[in-house]
Amino acid sequence: MAYKALYRTYRPSTFEEVAGQQHIVKTLKNALSTGKIAHAYLFAGPRGTGKTTMAKLLAKALNCDEGIGCQCNQCRNCQSINEGTHPDVLELDAASNNGVEDIRDIIEKVKYSTILGRYKIYIIDEVHMLSAGAFNALLKTLEEPPEHVIFILATTEPHKILPTILSRCQRYDFSKVSNEDIKERLRTVLHKENVEFNEEAVNLIISLADGGMRDALSILDQVLAYSKDTLRVNDILDIFALESTEEKIKLITSIVYGDMSDVLERLEKYLKRGTDIRRLTDDLLVILKDLLIFETSRSGDYLEILDENQAIALSKITKEKDVMDMISILLQTSKDYKNVASINPLFEVTLLKLTSMHTGVPAKEPVPQPKQEEKPVEEDIEEEAEQILKEVIKEEKPIEFEELVQPSLLIDDVQLETSPLLLKNCIKDDSLFLEDADLIKIMVLSKKEIKSKLLDSWNDLNKLAMHPQLGFAANLLIDGRPLVASNNVLILEYQINKLVEKAINKDNQLNLQNVLKNIFGNKMFVYAVSRSESIRLQQKYMNLKQIKRLPKPEEVSLEFEGE
Repeated sequence: MAYKALYRTYRPSTFEEVAGQQHIVKTLKNALSTGKIAHAYLFAGPRGTGKTTMAKLLAKALNCDEGIGCQCNQCRNCQSINEGTHPDVLELDAASNNGVEDIRDIIEKVKYSTILGRYKIYIIDEVHMLSAGAFNALLKTLEEPPEHVIFILATTEPHKILPTILSRCQRYDFSKVSNEDIKERLRTVLHKENVEFNEEAVNLIISLADGGMRDALSILDQVLAYSKDTLRVNDILDIFALESTEEKIKLITSIVYGDMSDVLERLEKYLKRGTDIRRLTDDLLVILKDLLIFETSRSGDYLEILDENQAIALSKITKEKDVMDMISILLQTSKDYKNVASINPLFEVTLLKLTSMHTGVPAKEPVPQPKQEEKPVEEDIEEEAEQILKEVIKEEKPIEFEELVQPSLLIDDVQLETSPLLLKNCIKDDSLFLEDADLIKIMVLSKKEIKSKLLDSWNDLNKLAMHPQLGFAANLLIDGRPLVASNNVLILEYQINKLVEKAINKDNQLNLQNVLKNIFGNKMFVYAVSRSESIRLQQKYMNLKQIKRLPKPEEVSLEFEGE
């Protein structure tokens, strides 16, 4: 019997087996149970995220002998759909069948009754590839389809589909599958295939898959064909011409030390080995991003490539500004790759530029070890603020208390009166504006459990990233980091000042609140500060704490008209 690829062997046979996309699964199951079945669906999203699989699952749920909504996988209808031989479930690849005649052939057949199932279902994959004439021919049928006909259109590029087609379909946006969902599925497959593996190898496949479940299984298939019954990191690195995390860290370390000779030796080794330079560039960017996140959060919970020990080691030899400069250079290089005939010389120039920025290791205070236990939010703010003060004050001599809380650092201009803070009134020149005193009050009321809950589910904002009305606000939130959160107020921190300006624009406030309401179930007032403003505010917070001028939470009153 011919070998069957893993992504086909382990394709979900029921809604419950689908990795991720639970918002779509829930909506479809509810529609089937209530009989609210549309005549046309549009499944849009990145490749390998389950669009065609979901279409076939919906076809089974509509035609299963056990009843609408069931997927028994035992009846003739379910088995025929699984095997791709069902006479009433027809799949068309618009990439190769995109002409008017192909669509006319479908239109000619829709009038005929079903042969085996309840519904005749047409699955048109990559529907955006249809010609203009084919779209127009399809439009007429979508306007007045027979009751027994259902169209399921799948696409990776919904913006290329005519608005008249879009308006006649129920649209479902598929997001990239989360790393945890991919990991759970890969573990299941590896156990069923009796393959030995370790977590590092699984994580590397997840990184390569970039949110695509099908890609993850295809990569796994390729690696197992090479290494048989064991999944090893080195095999993955060899097959895909990649460098290990340790090698990338050594490269960054040599760059920071300004060791031009070592950097060039490593570059020569990469070129001889045929290393994927684009991927290496992307991975260097992610490592530097991890480093910024760690320096900001002092936590390893949000690291993608680095572990905590690696992040601590790199933090000791880098400055935040230098890391930002390196990211900017690598981002520009990544953009320039598409404009050059060969990317290798461009990458070499980039490494030379990065290395020449550094003349040695910058002096820097050691980074504290990650917190081992939960602390009250007040201690959380104090801890980060104390670290900031260590970085700001560089004198080697002992510092007296009076020097530490000198007037230039105190909040002499801040009046912390107990009158209610009216958040709805903080508008200045079409933007939101909060005085330092108001921000300190919000910091006093902040709750660590609320902030932690937001951070844990922050990626859920991607569900609205392509929404026609709320997409801009969702992406604006994604680009920020929750700094302070209370029951009805969220302060975001941004690395880029332009994003701060957008976040505090009063015209964006309602949409930002609506996105938070949709994703987290709580409508919150949203404010934003830059990284430098965040540091300044935390310095003031600490100084107020030291001289016992912080108000107590019960003395602070906020008024916000949320829903």
